[in-house]
Amino acid sequence: MQIRHAAHPEDAKQYTTDRLRRDFLIEDLFQTNQVSMVYSHYDRMVIGGAVPTEEGLALEAADTLKTGFFLERREIGVVNIGPAGYVTVDGEAFHLNKMDCLYIGLGKQDVKFHSQDPSNPTRFYFVSCPAHKEYPTQLQGIDQAEPNRLGSDDKSNRRTIYKYIHADGIKSCQLMLGITVLEPNNMWNTMPAHIHDRRMEVYLYFDLAENDRVMHFMGQPHETRHLVVKNEQSVISPSWSIHSGVGTSNYTFIWAMAGENYTFTDMDAVAMDDLR
Repeated sequence: MQIRHAAHPEDAKQYTTDRLRRDFLIEDLFQTNQVSMVYSHYDRMVIGGAVPTEEGLALEAADTLKTGFFLERREIGVVNIGPAGYVTVDGEAFHLNKMDCLYIGLGKQDVKFHSQDPSNPTRFYFVSCPAHKEYPTQLQGIDQAEPNRLGSDDKSNRRTIYKYIHADGIKSCQLMLGITVLEPNNMWNTMPAHIHDRRMEVYLYFDLAENDRVMHFMGQPHETRHLVVKNEQSVISPSWSIHSGVGTSNYTFIWAMAGENYTFTDMDAVAMDDLR
């Protein structure tokens, strides 16, 4: 498990491109027949990917967590971004098609990732944060998620937000998670920008062609920087940072949040005149 430490915004604004990428960009989550994880000191979020082949891959507690099993003091949200697969939770199987979401609560001990067709392996993405009580394990398909349609073609930001784990959906301790799908010929998300000082966020960009990229904007509103992001790469967004992007084509991204506040609309808008 990689470790990513938190940074003060006054320090981060001095970073080179290489340093920004090393601290905030996660490039290689999806490795065949492997569970890959990054531990962020921002709200103790764990970001991971699993690509199972012939046998199931276990979600295990690395020495980093110092616990007997991964979900001993945590909760987790899992999203399938590839072919059909399933997750077993203490022996019970949950089948996920592309963009289905599974929430697993505190205390579940035996979690394994499986591909329905090992020759065409599933690509599971997951995020986990500390939890204080158990909520039920729950599967939700994208057709069951609450859609919120925003934007317009003239602003190049027509998109649908599907909310999975939130106060009015799948219940959790602090984790919130959903998917944003941009329509064809629409490339902008979350502009005008905002921050939420009480929560960190992590993005996973996917469904990008090999030569397409997303320019992910981050940093304090008056000190913005950017990361050039490929398909299936993830970005850690501190609570002091904006998180906006524009692509060379339309794309899809998973957003997940953890922190102090559990209210989806708790955000501080940034005026366009205040961006630098």
